[in-house]
Order: sequence, then structure tokens, then C-alpha cells
Amino acid sequence: MSRQYFGTDGIRGTVGQPPITPDFMLRLGHAVGQVLRRSNERPTVLIGKDTRISGYMLESALEAGFASAGVDVLLSGPLPTPGVAYLTRALRLDLGVVISASHNAFGDNGIKFFSAQGEKLPDAWEADVEAALTRAPTWVDSATLGRARRLTDAGGRYIEFCKSTVPHNLSLRGMKIVVDAAHGAAYHVAPEVFHELGAVVVSIGVQPDGLNINQGVGATAPAALVQAVLEHGADYGVALDGDADRLQMVDGQGRLYNGDELLYVMAADRLAKGEAVPGVVGTLMTNMAVDVALQGLCIPLVRAKVGDRYVLEELARRGWQLGGESSGHLLALDRHTTGDGIVSALQIMQAIRRNGRTLAGLLDGVTLFPQTMINVRLREGLDWTCSRSLDDAQRRVTRDLGDGGRVLIRASGTEPVLRVMVESRDAELGRRCAEHLAAAVQA
Repeated sequence: MSRQYFGTDGIRGTVGQPPITPDFMLRLGHAVGQVLRRSNERPTVLIGKDTRISGYMLESALEAGFASAGVDVLLSGPLPTPGVAYLTRALRLDLGVVISASHNAFGDNGIKFFSAQGEKLPDAWEADVEAALTRAPTWVDSATLGRARRLTDAGGRYIEFCKSTVPHNLSLRGMKIVVDAAHGAAYHVAPEVFHELGAVVVSIGVQPDGLNINQGVGATAPAALVQAVLEHGADYGVALDGDADRLQMVDGQGRLYNGDELLYVMAADRLAKGEAVPGVVGTLMTNMAVDVALQGLCIPLVRAKVGDRYVLEELARRGWQLGGESSGHLLALDRHTTGDGIVSALQIMQAIRRNGRTLAGLLDGVTLFPQTMINVRLREGLDWTCSRSLDDAQRRVTRDLGDGGRVLIRASGTEPVLRVMVESRDAELGRRCAEHLAAAVQA
């Protein structure tokens, strides 16, 4: 399907440039409202947002668009993306709307939607919205206009939900945890979750000013968390991104753990509890060491395309529960319908407490293979898929790596760049192989 506005995760772009403008957002709200009213004469939607200054402008425009189509609106204010997904389902609403550009800088923003079940919506729904955007608006009369009100207890409801995803007897007493909310949507809820479970909490990245989201803090800049954990003598650190659907963790020694490692811990812990783990879904970027370690537990790993949307689709297709990306976007579909950084962190804390081992101990024997990534800018008109020199180089590299490494070559979806990645137990061998492949692209 050819889409004009929707990408792999909603609509995103630079604020002030189409489509992230107030006039488009008004049209978008109206178009979505028209689609919703086909199945419900008086639908209600929930709008949540992160802490970007542009969120106020976009929220107001969307609210007006929905009202003009006869749709009622609940406004949660700043709330993590997974919190919007949860409340949409819990309150039996028709749609959840998130205003966020996730891990991007404050100058970007975007819109994504969740169904009444708190799940990502299918391509067909997005196509209906795009078709509605091409039609002239149909304004409802004054008596039919939508109403808007604030949902004042959204944060508290979401905190209780997060705690409900772990057993009631889980206590974090005796633990000191640094929580980094990236100056984003979880700044007022994430520290409370861990505090209410008994931990001593040190909070960083909890002073949003509209311009500092993800700036030097959070899951995309974990050095701040490492430093804070060491300075405060904490046991662990938890870093979220701007909309709190990604997770990175740090232990008391300052070791950083990415999404691949955390996904392994979640799967291994369930298996140790006697739960069935029929398989795990990763992506093309999932580290080979995790694949090997899961094989050792007789848990198959299936690789989807990069992007949580594709991981979700593969999990749904196979009826599995666990999946994720190296970036820390983790999915436990028996706990939540979408990726949730706080819920994922609690799953890891539960594994640590239940096993009586440190996070490093739970990953004993799992050492990530070094990855070398080279971005090669493509000459105009070059079809790299037909390059004989690249084919020859790839065969040679694959032979040299044997079963101790792998090659991934993929085109960027946003720029004329070919991403060449080589993963190998031997870091130096991997670097040489990646450089050889990059040179072959340009030959």
C-alpha cells in the first residue's frame, strides 16, 4: 500500500513542516473522526502526549478536529505511550492517540494511534484515514459537536497498572534504583512505580521544559544513567526514552545492558519458572550471541524486519508472547499489548529477585558479539542488489566468518545509504569484513 502520511509508526516529522502543522492536525482529527463514526455514532478518544513544547499546539488542533466531527475527547496530559494504550482499553474507548516523536529531539513530533484493544492499528485503517483526508470535511452541527474534558487521574491509573504486571509479593525493598525518564512522558510516573514497590529511588531526567526531551539523558543517551548509578552507589539504573516504550538498564558496576540481553533474561526466567516459551521474536539486528544462547535453552529465535511493528506482527502470527529490539523496545504480550519500558524493567527486576542473582549473573555466559556497522552512501542510479562485486565479497566474508558471525546488508528507508553490518566473535575479523564489503559496494 502506498501511503502519503503514515510511516511504520504513525505520522512523524519536523514541527512546522507538513504534515506536523496545526492545520493538518485539525484535518487529521476530523478525518479520523469520520472513520470512527462509521461504526459508532458517538465515539470517544483519549489523547496523550509527551513533554515537547509543540504538544500543546498539536493537541489543541487534534481536539478541534475531533470535536468538529462529533467525537468526544479525553485529555490525559503527559503520559507514556503504553499508558495511553492501556487506558484506551481499560476505559473502553474507541481510540487512543499519542502525540510524540519517541526518542527524537524536541524539534520533531508525531502522532500514533491505538485501537480500542490498545493495539497498533492495521494498514487498512490507516488507508481509510488517508482516503478521508482527501475528501472535503463534513462539519457536524452545534448540537452534535464533540465535548472535551481532562482525565485527571491518568497517571495514577497507569502506575497501578504497571504494578499489576508483577506478583503482589514482589518487593524492591533494600534496592536503590536510579530512574532516568529522559525529561519525557514518564517523568511523573516512572519514579513512583519503583518507589511504591519499595525501592529507594534516585530520579534524573525528570525536569522537562518542553525543549530538553531526550537531551543527554534517557535510553538513547545512557551515559548519564551510568554516571548516576556509580555516583549514588545504586544497585540498578533504568533508562526510558521520551515516550517510555524503550528500556536500557545499568547495574551497580556501571555495565550497560541493551534490549537483546534483557529479552534473553525475560525468556530464560520464564523457562526457569516452568512456563512455556515456544519462541522469541527479534529483528535482523538482534545479536547473534543471544540467538546462540536461546538455542542452548531450546528456544527458537525468529527474526523480523527492524521495527516494533514487524515484531508485533510476527508475534501475532505465531501466537508467541516475547519479542523485542536491541534498542530496548521489548514486548511481553501477556503483560501489555504494546512495548512498555516500565513494565519491561519490572519483568527484569522480578527475574533478579526470584533467582537471587544479579543481572550479570543471569547473563553469565552470554557475551554479545561485536558488531561493525558502516553506512555506505549510494551513487545515484546504483542498484546495489545487482552488484557482482558485492555478491563476490559477501560470499568470501561469509566463508571467512563461518558459524562465528553473520552479515546483514540493508538499504536505509530514509536516505540513499546502504547499511553494512558484520557481527563476529572476533571483533578485528568483523571490522575487516565490514570494510571489505563497504569497498565492494562502491567498486
